[in-house]
Amino acid sequence: MNVMGDKATLFETGRFVQPSGEEPTRDEAAEAAEEARRRLQAEAGDVESMSVLGAMLLRRGDLDGAEPQLRAATAAGDRAAANNLGVLLHQRGYPEEAAGWWRIAAVAGSAAAAHALGRHHRERGDEPAAEYWLRQSAEQGHALGAYALADLLEHRGDADAGQWMRAAAERGHREAAYRLARALDRRAAVSEGETGSDNGVDTETPAGAPDAEEAEQWYRQAAARGHRRAALHLGAILERRGELKEAGRWYLTSAKDGEARAACALGFLLRDAGDTESAAVWWLRAAQDGDGNAANALGALHAERGETQTAERWYRAAMDAGDDNGAYNLALLCAEQGRTAQAEQWYRRAAYAGHREAANALAILLLQVGDTSGAEPWFSKAAEAGSVDAAFNLGILYAGRGEDRVALRCYEQAAAAGHTEAALQVGIARLREGDEATAERHLRCAAGGGSAEAAYRLAAVLDARRPAVSEHELGESSLNVKTECEEWYERAATQGHRRAQVRVGMLAAARGDVVEAARWYRAAAEAGSRNGAFNLGLLLAREGSEPEAAVWWERAADAGHGRAALRLALVYARRGELAEGQLWADRAVALGPAEVTERAGRLRDALREELSA
Repeated sequence: MNVMGDKATLFETGRFVQPSGEEPTRDEAAEAAEEARRRLQAEAGDVESMSVLGAMLLRRGDLDGAEPQLRAATAAGDRAAANNLGVLLHQRGYPEEAAGWWRIAAVAGSAAAAHALGRHHRERGDEPAAEYWLRQSAEQGHALGAYALADLLEHRGDADAGQWMRAAAERGHREAAYRLARALDRRAAVSEGETGSDNGVDTETPAGAPDAEEAEQWYRQAAARGHRRAALHLGAILERRGELKEAGRWYLTSAKDGEARAACALGFLLRDAGDTESAAVWWLRAAQDGDGNAANALGALHAERGETQTAERWYRAAMDAGDDNGAYNLALLCAEQGRTAQAEQWYRRAAYAGHREAANALAILLLQVGDTSGAEPWFSKAAEAGSVDAAFNLGILYAGRGEDRVALRCYEQAAAAGHTEAALQVGIARLREGDEATAERHLRCAAGGGSAEAAYRLAAVLDARRPAVSEHELGESSLNVKTECEEWYERAATQGHRRAQVRVGMLAAARGDVVEAARWYRAAAEAGSRNGAFNLGLLLAREGSEPEAAVWWERAADAGHGRAALRLALVYARRGELAEGQLWADRAVALGPAEVTERAGRLRDALREELSA
């Protein structure tokens, strides 16, 4: 057979793939002129023109006009015409006859026909024949053949799938580029220790090219060719990297192509930029396309505006879209409104669906109404699912029962996941056990996470290690250099920790910085610290302000500070107000501690004798 080269391939595989959107705009006038020219040449017996004219008519949907041209060209040995005739017959509903013509074209060397024939056999379940013809197509450099072969091999779990997927991507197949990027993305995640199964192809990454970087390159290529999901993933990569402007452009491209997730992500970018109204427009578009996350975002937006009925409607829409967050958010809304029964109902729905924070919230709700036995399994379920708060709450529950060892295990689980208060509890427990090294490690974590109590306790641990320094060894340089424990005390004090404020005041006083000491003592005293009030009184008395000192001592004594009561007794005794002095001495005896009780008792007795003299 005298076979001519492929002249028209537009419809050789068109039935198998989605339009790429990359076809250039045609000049209709020029195309009409070309068609007329080809028709004249075909009527004159030119085989190439018959084939090209048939392809043009087939592209336009004129099957009746295309068929005689293609049959004539095929009879003359044109393999492109044979392939396109197969496409035409398949469109008419004659797949077996179409396969016959594809076979003729494929045997003659048409890669497109080999691809079509391979897809035909795969659709009928004949995988060996499908693989044979798809491999013929792929080995001739046909992008669609390489992609179809990769898809077939991947389905079978064949290691060669990655090689052909990469070949298809390199030849410009956008879906292959996207799937290659997804596989590289998943492999990069696994290499970083993330969980999840890799259902993509086994790709072969070039040496020295990190998977994540190569994945981005393929996403970019697929997105540039109009792949909307690739544009979505590319936007997400750029957003994580902080390149928000470019991320927004790709989200917009994907969203305009109908990707609801991209519209939702674009909405969040706009909201974060302060454009809530535009965000709502894209969320609405995504929600109407069935995106539950966008529906949740709309619900939250209306809830913030106080439009609770509209918020509830969108939360329900999120649930209908299969998003468990919808039930959880609806429960939160009901809880805020005091509709406890409804809140419990929606928490349960989300919790049964596996929403771990809903399980934790349900347990808290049950705990608040006294149902401890009902709360415990939900705390456990949420903790097992990875809820750090639930693990911590479970620890509180066990600690309340006196099961300290079990509570400690829960705290350790939460602390390992970064829970600040849990780390504090582990630190306190280890201090009680005498394991200072482990305690310090957890206290540092908690203090670094912002816990003022942890910062104070860490400072106290470090403070206890400091060697005692006699006054004659304290030079000016050592007094002005703050130790690590002082820095932690100050951090806690700055966060409002009263004992830390007192301690910082004491350290400042030891340095001779009276103003700084008074500032911290006053802050602690005004926050209710009796030690702060007592020390402030001492400082004021030393500075000659005994009347003001007495005011702070009285506040401290009223809060149960025995030494402050003794100081007041002495003040009133010196003033000659013996009865008032006796009253404060009595108070000091009662408050203690032992040393104060003893001294206050002697003073009281002396005042009593003086009064009775």
